[in-house]
Amino acid sequence: MGALLLHGVVDGVLDGGVYALMAVGLSLILGVMELLNLAQAVFVIAGSYLSYVLEVHAGIDPFLGLLITMPVLFAVGAGLERVFMRRITGRDKLIVALLVTYAVGEVILGALNMIFGTNYIRLTASYVSSTFHAFGMYIPQVDVFGLGLAVLLIVALYAMLYGTRLGKSLRALIQNRTGARLVGVDVERVSMIAFGVGVALAAAGGMLFATQPGGFTANSSEDLGSRLLAIVILGGLDSIEGALVGSMAMLILEDVIAAVWSPLWATLVFYVVLVLVMSFRPRGLFGRLAY
Repeated sequence: MGALLLHGVVDGVLDGGVYALMAVGLSLILGVMELLNLAQAVFVIAGSYLSYVLEVHAGIDPFLGLLITMPVLFAVGAGLERVFMRRITGRDKLIVALLVTYAVGEVILGALNMIFGTNYIRLTASYVSSTFHAFGMYIPQVDVFGLGLAVLLIVALYAMLYGTRLGKSLRALIQNRTGARLVGVDVERVSMIAFGVGVALAAAGGMLFATQPGGFTANSSEDLGSRLLAIVILGGLDSIEGALVGSMAMLILEDVIAAVWSPLWATLVFYVVLVLVMSFRPRGLFGRLAY
């Protein structure tokens, strides 16, 4: 039992790092723009396919490919904000944003299905199928590298937020969007950058997601989207720290349940915990605003 518990905790930490990348980007967009991006999971899958194309057709290692996929998805996110999101105003803007991002996601999903079909695929770099032997268990190398990447990118995000002028503007928008505008923050420019960064982080998460056993298709975004929403709701919709804690807590719990009890119950427990937490703390663990 002890070995199974340890295995579940290790798997949960490794998986939690991947989900944290995706969820942090979603929370950043929501915190800065006060809008929920329902297409975040679709952008994750788009990042998965971009990494796959670069590996298969250009021979580029998936981690090196992030030097291409992240800027590409940043540009897509910034363009989406520029063309659609900044036009959304008024008292119903949250609902309108949900509809717009859902529609954008469906268009992208349709395109991905047409281009790549519905067969499951997976990245095939050598370290995807290789393992480290530690603590009496075999740990996939790609999961360890993925956790390192997640830590690196999240630390870089915090360094930007707390060590740069742009980061100061981003935090000002998260705290009070109207007040930030009054003190001279270029709200439109900062919002565009925030949306781009959030989607770029989805690209990194997508590369790691594409290495998971079983592979992925465009329709993998459906389950992934519900999980990301559960994580950010648990942590607090506009809280980056909450997204980190929520990712780790939910994935460790799920993997421990799968290891010591049954994988069939693991997903159910994932959402049961969400319901229980929200029953006692509707704003989530670190939530600042009630939406």
